[in-house]
Amino acid sequence: MQLFYKTYGEEKPPLIILHGLLGAHGNWHTLSRNAFSDKATVYAVDQRNHGRSPHTDLIDYPSMAEDLRGFADAHDLSSPTVMGHSMGGKTAMEAALRYPDLMDRLIVVDIAPRPYTPNHQALINALRAIDPTQYESRSAIDEMLAEDVPSWTIRQFLLKNLEYDDGTYVWKPNLQAIDAHYDKLVGPIEAEGRFTKPTMFIRGARSNYITDSDWPMIQERFPNASLVTIPDAGHWVHAEAPDPFAQAVLRMLD
Repeated sequence: MQLFYKTYGEEKPPLIILHGLLGAHGNWHTLSRNAFSDKATVYAVDQRNHGRSPHTDLIDYPSMAEDLRGFADAHDLSSPTVMGHSMGGKTAMEAALRYPDLMDRLIVVDIAPRPYTPNHQALINALRAIDPTQYESRSAIDEMLAEDVPSWTIRQFLLKNLEYDDGTYVWKPNLQAIDAHYDKLVGPIEAEGRFTKPTMFIRGARSNYITDSDWPMIQERFPNASLVTIPDAGHWVHAEAPDPFAQAVLRMLD
């Protein structure tokens, strides 16, 4: 599968970035351009069924880990650092455990390898309930989405998945496939074994996605892992506290 991506920086060690559920490569544009491109050639990737990457009926962590391996091979990326947020973090962990020679370092942002409650099902349902082709403006779609998603901040994130194509609005993600396999996406990673290369877990202090009780299990699977907690940040650590987040990532890249 040929994943869509955007690059930042040239002739530096590669850094592959994987977004979270219902996200896309553009979520990482500012940090990739302003913070990371001085230290790395950044490849911000759209995972399958997201952004501009191909749609397919299947979406789970083994398939997305294989996508990542194929991407690295296709672009001749030797020993990259791989960083993933949330769903992207699970993809990165799955790939590290399945293909330990694929990457040189691993950065996991606010996610553990365990299962989670399906907190995003309501958002998926809200998007699927709207046929954007029936609306003539983005504001009209926002108004309809507000009935199920009152948070303006969350709606603005979701509406980044809206594209104006050939005279009509469409959803870029494959919402049907994401909905059908959502139990896999909130489930644990499937790979066995351990990844012993340098690994950093970054969590937001106001997030409960990586708890203190998760850490022994994480260290068992990733024995060379460190944990960084970013104050005054929730699950969207990189958006809520970009400066301290970038400093932690740059220390890892150095």
